[in-house]
Amino acid sequence: MSKFPKIVVSPPGPKAREFLREDEKLISASYVKGYPLVVKSASGCIVKDVDDNEYIDFNSGLAVMNVGHCHPRIIEAIKTQSERLIHYSTDFYYDVLLELAKQMNKLTPGGFLKKVFYANSGTESVETAIKLAKWHTRKHRFLAFIGAFHGRTLGALSFTASKPVQQRYFFPLLPGVTHVPYPYCYRCPFKQTYPECNYYCIDFIDEFVLQKYVPPEETAAIIFEPILGEGGYVVPPQEYFKRLKKLADKYDILLIDDEIQAGIGRTGHWFAIEHWGVKPDILCIAKAIASGLPLSVTVANEKLMDWEAGSHANTFGGNPVACATALAVIEIIKTENLLENALKQGDYIIKRLKEMQDKYSIIGDVRGKGLMIGLEIVKDLDTKEPGKKEAREIILRSWRRGVTALTCGVSTIRIVPPLIITRDLIDTGLEIIEASIKDVEKEVKL
Repeated sequence: MSKFPKIVVSPPGPKAREFLREDEKLISASYVKGYPLVVKSASGCIVKDVDDNEYIDFNSGLAVMNVGHCHPRIIEAIKTQSERLIHYSTDFYYDVLLELAKQMNKLTPGGFLKKVFYANSGTESVETAIKLAKWHTRKHRFLAFIGAFHGRTLGALSFTASKPVQQRYFFPLLPGVTHVPYPYCYRCPFKQTYPECNYYCIDFIDEFVLQKYVPPEETAAIIFEPILGEGGYVVPPQEYFKRLKKLADKYDILLIDDEIQAGIGRTGHWFAIEHWGVKPDILCIAKAIASGLPLSVTVANEKLMDWEAGSHANTFGGNPVACATALAVIEIIKTENLLENALKQGDYIIKRLKEMQDKYSIIGDVRGKGLMIGLEIVKDLDTKEPGKKEAREIILRSWRRGVTALTCGVSTIRIVPPLIITRDLIDTGLEIIEASIKDVEKEVKL
């Protein structure tokens, strides 16, 4: 049995409460807080707060710390590169940018030559993909999905359709973006059942969007998440993306794959779209690529990245320390067999969660790939009414017992531990989550 977690004082402890009072005075209220965890340090899969409580990390810093916290080889890469060169801008040349581009060519789907653009965050990667699609196609309409999250800058926000608060008071946004339903089989917007539906959601895009009011000849690209992230960790059915690719090819529309949360080994493949065997035209990467340092990479077929000098650039993108760290991340995932561990441990977690589903009536659905797993909480199994307050209470109680997890969508608990997670930590963490589910279900029934 794991020696973690260690809860020495009921969180938030006295030091954390003092920190919260200062934070409220000085930090923007726009940041979303899952619960009052004040982190002091982290190592591997363990997070320590300012009151010396230690938690099993089922959050990975929002799916960023795929190789764990403060991995020795990450620390060494940062140290070595920062002693040599910290910054000199992409107006010039340096070796780690080129080396990382070579690695991206090898790891991303498609045997064709690709070019890359470096920026600092996921939303910047999406902005790059949008501009590149506009530039190359000279078209200015796009399709995106209801439930998607692609970022919060005004361009990327135009494609985000996850929660009203993310768009409220920011209108008008980028024109020409049309949202269509995501293949959310547990809550099919068309009230159909898979597989009897025969992928009606694809037919709808063609027959009722592209053939009715969005001229396909004016449509540059369809942007999608291979697994819906903030929208609820929704996994599409097996043939969905192949059919979406066939539809895009029919009308000469590009596919932009947002792998910001699902990529870099999270699902047991380097990129989640590999589960469906589709090769996107443009791919957006961020979060886990540099183990917490600001870096994003937009990868595209070299035939698409034909824009002229000055049409898109930035100052800090491709920072050499971040790029050196990304190279270390890739090497760690390879040498420590973390793709295999993600698949193995992910299958085990899903099995355990499905066993819980048989025991607790507030668990509506269990879904995921690798270590990107969603546990949807409902008030009633028949009506599927979302258990928003119940999901919130489960993660809060789990945190107080020593597991850090967050929700997504309306009422889904996401389980995204580092890819280095061990079976003993998983077992302990799941026991804590189950105890919290049991408590909350009892209260619901009272």
